[in-house]
Amino acid sequence: MGDDARKIAGDGEARPPPKLPIPGRRNILITSALPYVNNVPHLGNIIGCVLSADVFARYCRLRGYNAIYICGTDEYGTATETKALEENSTPKQICDKYHEIHKAIYKWFDISFDQFGRTSSPQQTEICQAIFQKLLESNWLTENTMQQLYCDNCKKFLADRLVEGTCPTPGCNYESARGDQCEKCGKLLNPTELKDPKCKVCKATPRIRDTDHLFLELPLLKDKLEEYINRMSVAGGWSQNAIQATNAWLKEGLKPRCITRDLKWGVPVPHEKYKDKVFYVWFDAPIGYVSITSCYTQEWEKWWKDPENVELFQFMGKDNVPFHTVMFPSSLLGTGENWTLMKTISVTEYLNYETGKFSKSKGIGVFGTDAKETKIPAEVWRYYLLTNRPEVSDTLFTWVDLQAKLNSELLSNLGNFVNRVLSFIAKPQGQGYNSIIPDVHNPESHPKTKAFAEKVGTYVDQYVDAMEKVKLKQGLKTAMSISSEGNFYLQDNQFWKLFKEDPASCAIVMRTSAGIVYLLATLLEPFMPSFSVEVLKQLNLYGGDQLSFSDENGDILQAKNPWNIIPSGHKIGTPQPLFKELKDEEVEFFREKFAGSQADRLLKAEAESKKIAEQVKNVAISDGKGKKEKQSKAASGAKSKSEPEISISRLDIRVGLITKVQKHPDADSLYVEEIDVGESSPRTVVSGLVKYIPIDEMQNRKVCVLCNLKPATMRGIKSHAMVLAASNENKVELVDPPASARVGERVTFPGFSGEPDDVLNPKKKVWETLQPDLRTDSELVALFRDVPLTTSAGVCRVASIAGGVIR
Repeated sequence: MGDDARKIAGDGEARPPPKLPIPGRRNILITSALPYVNNVPHLGNIIGCVLSADVFARYCRLRGYNAIYICGTDEYGTATETKALEENSTPKQICDKYHEIHKAIYKWFDISFDQFGRTSSPQQTEICQAIFQKLLESNWLTENTMQQLYCDNCKKFLADRLVEGTCPTPGCNYESARGDQCEKCGKLLNPTELKDPKCKVCKATPRIRDTDHLFLELPLLKDKLEEYINRMSVAGGWSQNAIQATNAWLKEGLKPRCITRDLKWGVPVPHEKYKDKVFYVWFDAPIGYVSITSCYTQEWEKWWKDPENVELFQFMGKDNVPFHTVMFPSSLLGTGENWTLMKTISVTEYLNYETGKFSKSKGIGVFGTDAKETKIPAEVWRYYLLTNRPEVSDTLFTWVDLQAKLNSELLSNLGNFVNRVLSFIAKPQGQGYNSIIPDVHNPESHPKTKAFAEKVGTYVDQYVDAMEKVKLKQGLKTAMSISSEGNFYLQDNQFWKLFKEDPASCAIVMRTSAGIVYLLATLLEPFMPSFSVEVLKQLNLYGGDQLSFSDENGDILQAKNPWNIIPSGHKIGTPQPLFKELKDEEVEFFREKFAGSQADRLLKAEAESKKIAEQVKNVAISDGKGKKEKQSKAASGAKSKSEPEISISRLDIRVGLITKVQKHPDADSLYVEEIDVGESSPRTVVSGLVKYIPIDEMQNRKVCVLCNLKPATMRGIKSHAMVLAASNENKVELVDPPASARVGERVTFPGFSGEPDDVLNPKKKVWETLQPDLRTDSELVALFRDVPLTTSAGVCRVASIAGGVIR
């Protein structure tokens, strides 16, 4: 974490010498798809490319691998020329402006590039032209005449992205398809295929003209390419979506691919006949990985021309796949040189936004600058995007889901565990350990600690396995499971009682827990680096050194004996809350603020400014005082007459523990339970569950209990609450809170706030109104509408009933 080599290039800070491959070490070269420089990156771009690659790069450093992470802005091509026309600027000015914006956003997101460069560099021209010359000499390039749209009004051939029209794909008919690709169906297009094409600059209808271009003969390279794909897709464990996208191109049959364009902004073609053309962006952009590495070190060939000692991992969204699995490797294979070809490709599907797709071109969604404006910390954005990483299918960003994950997973689970441990250790002598890690004796003899350590060891192995396979979402989920188990371990041992009743056992529990705090800081560093920095400061273990989790240092073995991680006698720092709750009113504010497109928001902001100015003007020319008082009284009167809204927050659902259960003496179908719901004495509850759940499965079980129903007498015994269960036509199952949920804690519904009624008024039918919206989903999560029943340790579930009714 203190590795200065991971600062963004060009920020003026001193950096150590560049890393080079080391014989005998695992050398890993990591790239992420170069973001187009024509706009501010949105959250979908960030998770699909740079953030995913950053997590893997950080993990590699954590494991002691010799890894570098290379990225930069993709600056040539039509997208830049189009943006320059929009902003009445030159392409270079556009690139300079947006390169700095990208750099600042990634720095805020804690992206740890070894080099963040750009493709408009002299090195890009040099290397791109060198590869072209090799392909030309090896006869892999051919000349051909193609038909292209020409705008008589603008007096130039129109590049792909300067044409828009209706998609010709059957069943699509999207009216704003670009000349190179339809954004709706994803089909790659030629501009001449579009129906009703229009010049994007002047809106005139272009005509078709002949123009000569150079083509890369992919059909002639087919054997070399297929041998590489067949071998490396297995050895590198390519993600399934990458294999499918690649096979789709191969199945269609490889065709010669045009590598030149009638543009001015790009790498010039070093050929007399084509000196007025530039290279097509999908020929030159992947070469940017190489040229940016050459800006990092003059000895770049040690990374890019040594496949025996270097592994290349590439991260991107699904629309970029064929260019990295077909086009780029074909260009390198055609040179006849010994290039380091991609070993592993990690591909994401789309992250969608609330009700539709993120779109840079249309300005829809939350953009990097927006995320910073919200004041929600970068580690929260990183966590949310990574838990929502669209690895096998599209996922959805919603503000309510962000709130739920922050409040229940980060605040109530992870933050709660760390704070409970460190705050107790920090308590003064007699109440805690006065900030000193206690000495312990024979911790393996403590049964609960030994069982806990074995569970942690299993999770550590699962974490390493997932991360090695680039299953980042699974790696994060596994690390967070250790936090959940830690909360259960604390609760199960009731350390606050142990401190007085069994000091030796309490010391074992707290030193073990402190070790788990350090372990979590380590495992979560790739995902939330600033969280790890803060935890290490609170542990008083942060000296700027990089965290380690390597086999060579024995870090993994030590993690399986957590009581050994932090030595006794070590003095910790000052515990502080790590996360802040995201409130309902903030969520509503953000949903409203970021609705629609960026253009819509700008118009709305201007309208609101005018409205406010008009109101200020009106107030200034009138006394307004009497009118305000009348309005205030009227509003107050209206409010006092209104009934409280029937909201799920009016229900008092708590985590309960069944301490005793027996059959009802006068009813064969009823159980009588005593349930601890966090009060001074347990509640008596009568439930009709005898037919469905054996009595031994009821005993000592955590359940969800509705505590504010009006008490009801059932066959002579008064029931003071109701146990929630899900049912379908065939069976009934209890709704289970997480094992580590605290007894007595209130079950919440993220997005719904408010205090529960003391007792629900049966005449108002509050429960009867809300109950039909309680159900289970296909993943067995208990929901109110689409919001999960949530505890500090996670969401509530059922064992097997999907689509069941909860009552």
